Amino acid sequence: MNPLGDGPGAGPWSAGAASGTREAVAADSAALAGIAGAALTHDAGEAASLVARLATPPAHRSWTALVTGGLDGVAFASMSARDPRAGHIDLLAVRPEARGRGLGRALVTAAEDWLRDRGATEVRLAGNPPCYAWPGIDVRYTEAACLAESLGYERYRVAWNMTADLTGDLSVEADLARLAALGVTVRAAAPGERAAVSAFVEEQWNARWAWEAEQATGCHYAVREGEILGFAAWGSRPSWFGPMGTAPAARGLGVGRVLVRRCLAEQRAAGMSSTQIGWVGPLRFYARAVGARAERVFWLYRRGLP
Repeated sequence: MNPLGDGPGAGPWSAGAASGTREAVAADSAALAGIAGAALTHDAGEAASLVARLATPPAHRSWTALVTGGLDGVAFASMSARDPRAGHIDLLAVRPEARGRGLGRALVTAAEDWLRDRGATEVRLAGNPPCYAWPGIDVRYTEAACLAESLGYERYRVAWNMTADLTGDLSVEADLARLAALGVTVRAAAPGERAAVSAFVEEQWNARWAWEAEQATGCHYAVREGEILGFAAWGSRPSWFGPMGTAPAARGLGVGRVLVRRCLAEQRAAGMSSTQIGWVGPLRFYARAVGARAERVFWLYRRGLP
């Protein structure tokens, strides 16, 4: 395993800019998962998978993981692929017993220094798609929000997740029969079909969603006469549903409802009782399709680097 740290193209960096911090190495991997598990009290069950996800971003991403000397805290940071002036702090976690010693502040400072060295003029405490932990700071992690504001970060956006109960009715048989009469077939994307689905997603939406579709644990798509009409995926971000989308030619057919229900049924079969629909736009669609409810709220922060 290569050391945790820079993606391709990033230059050298010295941790001396922030006393007591250093870049993580491969031997720290278990400790990083342990820090996250202890600190992320609302997400302890998936903390290790979150760390693993952030440590395996798209190949082109410039990123690092920074730790405190005693392995009591970790911060993941990365450069935006869309805006070369923007850097992201993707995850900040400090063990509860080590709080109050300035470790979170030191990690943020170290991350800012690392990002500044790579050309960032703004730092965002916000998700860096397509590989991110959350859209921003979950409002329940009050200490993190307080730290951000004490360091001069300004709240610039609100995002939310919806929660879908997987124990209810997710049947789609009648819908599948109706779509079949219209010449539309919905099926799971086999490994050999992922490339075609990904190409469709990139053409219709963007490369970020295409990467998530490729990385997803499960992916379903709708097709008519060889033309892909829509897709839905889950597991590109551990245990979450999304992304999903329907091409303009298929809107109004009910394809989206079938796709989301097929994915959620697959998540249930994998042993889950609920799922998060991440960074949601269409609240009404998910509320009607699967009875999802808006539940987690995130504040997105940013500040210019002096």
